[in-house]
Amino acid sequence: MTLSFDEKLRNYARLAVQVGLGVQPGQRVLVQAPVDTAPLARLIVREAYAAGASFADVRWDDDDVQLARFELAPDGTFDTISQWRVDAELEVANSGGAVIAIRATDPNLLGGVDQARVAAYQKALATYRRPYTQQVMTNRLNWNLISAPIPAWAALMYPDASAEQAVAQQWDAIFAATRADQPDPVALWKEHLAHLKRRRDLLTGKAYHALHFRGGETDLTVGLADGHVWGGGAADTPGGVTFTANIPTEEVWTAPHRERVDGVVVSTKPLSYQGVLIDGIRIEFAGGRITSSSARQGEEALRRMIDSDEGSHRLGEVALVPHSSPISRSGLFFFNTLYDENAASHIAIGSAYRFNVAGGVEMSLEDFLARGGNDSLTHVDWMIGSGEMDVDGVAKDGTREAVMRAGEFVI
Repeated sequence: MTLSFDEKLRNYARLAVQVGLGVQPGQRVLVQAPVDTAPLARLIVREAYAAGASFADVRWDDDDVQLARFELAPDGTFDTISQWRVDAELEVANSGGAVIAIRATDPNLLGGVDQARVAAYQKALATYRRPYTQQVMTNRLNWNLISAPIPAWAALMYPDASAEQAVAQQWDAIFAATRADQPDPVALWKEHLAHLKRRRDLLTGKAYHALHFRGGETDLTVGLADGHVWGGGAADTPGGVTFTANIPTEEVWTAPHRERVDGVVVSTKPLSYQGVLIDGIRIEFAGGRITSSSARQGEEALRRMIDSDEGSHRLGEVALVPHSSPISRSGLFFFNTLYDENAASHIAIGSAYRFNVAGGVEMSLEDFLARGGNDSLTHVDWMIGSGEMDVDGVAKDGTREAVMRAGEFVI
């Protein structure tokens, strides 16, 4: 059965609300959306009300407005942020509401501007936004990220197509990756989430001391936090609301030990970070801390990311994704971490999710760090997996077990 574009778009909005956010009757909903994605944002609002939301509102974003500031605003002004934009997130979160963001931007948007300006703004924003991100990192609210085409992004993915064709092709890719092109995507997602739960439960039960990645130029041992718990697929808020933070999602992940990461790791896909493409990342670790870093492209942006604070010199996530995932099989590079991280195993520089350590949501920061968790203003995923990657689970006594071979799970 072939669905029309409008049917697929309605499916996508319904997925975002029912599977992504898990909107409950009486909840407030905040939709954060680029102006170019207005048709999808409007459908999400309607689906939210259909699910029983008491109030659904939209906070609009715009690439050109952001670019104009970095190009034209005077020096010394980039530590100023629009606090009301963050306050809107906090207001909804503190009221027990749900927040969804449509992530869509030109991956090269800020490639030609002064990166010191970008870094100053991002640090100011991350510092003010920390009370909200702490709620996100502990799953205290139901939240979700999805994406949608915008012309500049579509043109980068499909450079040989016309502007209209590029957007249409990008929609097709997004619908396929999220199963929104199927007659009953909600049912398919329930099956998929159950599969991810079985895998994360299996890995949690293994209680590995470390993971060892070998493939290409990568030879990296990632120690795992004491009492680590694997996540993947759906999660629950403290109040029992089930939600799926990322659509699509193909990963299972946990918290590395901040002091037990050693070796060298090389990226297998480019990273789009704050409007700059970073490619050919090579990083060395010793005792959990980055000791050297380089990139073929975007090296200045990489170094500024690493230098965000002390925690950004360490890892906060390690994730396993089979090389045969639907996004990997598509052969497409999306220039968008929401999609590209679900095509390959990856690691994240910066903060760890508190729920990836048993009891981590309730414990003090000092206790979380003592278990091996990491704390930072930033959290940036980048891809290290491929069809060449082997991963071993290493027990505390040094014995090994194959977890992945040639990029595929063998347990």
